Amino acid sequence: MRYKAILFDMDGVLIDSETLMAKTGVLALRQYGIEAKTEDFAEFVGQGEDRYVGGVAEKYGHVYTQAMKHTLYDEYGKLVAREAKIPAHEREVLTELRARGYQMAVCSSADREKVQYNLSAIGLGEDFFDYVVTGSEVTRQKPAPDIYLKAAERLGAAPESCLVVEDAPSGIRAAHAAGMKAAGIASSFSRAYLTAHSSPDYLLDALRELPAILSV
Repeated sequence: MRYKAILFDMDGVLIDSETLMAKTGVLALRQYGIEAKTEDFAEFVGQGEDRYVGGVAEKYGHVYTQAMKHTLYDEYGKLVAREAKIPAHEREVLTELRARGYQMAVCSSADREKVQYNLSAIGLGEDFFDYVVTGSEVTRQKPAPDIYLKAAERLGAAPESCLVVEDAPSGIRAAHAAGMKAAGIASSFSRAYLTAHSSPDYLLDALRELPAILSV
C-alpha cells in the first residue's frame, strides 16, 4: 500500500459547499452594510473563514470583526441543513477506503462549528474518521502545512505516507509544503486552474474516482 492515510479537506471535497458558502457570505456581510458579490470570495477559498470573510470585507474598505464570521456560521447552519449537496457515491468511497485499511482524517480550515454543521448535513459523525482537525486548532492556515502535519502526527503516519484530497490551490500547496502528495478535485475550480496554481499530483473530476488512483 503506497499510502497509509488519506487526509480530506471538507468544503468542496466531502460536501459541495463553495457555492453555498459564497451565497451565505453575501447574506452575512449585508448585515454589516457590505454589498459583496459571490465572486468576491473565490480567491479566499480554503484559507479559513477569518480570511474568507475578512478578505472580502477589506476589499470593500471595512475592518473585519469576529462577529462577521459568527454571522456567517449562523446563516450557513440554516442553509446547509436544507441545501447540502453531497458528492455522488461518497459513502461508498469512504466505506471502501476504510475496508482497504486506510486511516482517514478530516483537515478543514473552518472552525469546528462549521465542520459539525457539515458532518451533520452529510450524515457522518466525527467518530467515522480517525481524526478531525479544524482551523481553530492550528496557528497558521493553509497554504501553510500546519493542519496536515498535525493530522499526520496524530495518526502516527509519516508525511510521505499521506495523500491529501483537496479542491483548492491553497490546500494543495499546503499538502506539498507538508511533504505530502495531493489529489485535486475539480469541484470548486477547473482542472486547468488547479494545475496552473498548485500542480496537484493527481487530478480528479469527482470524489468517486479516488479509489481508482489508489489502486495504481
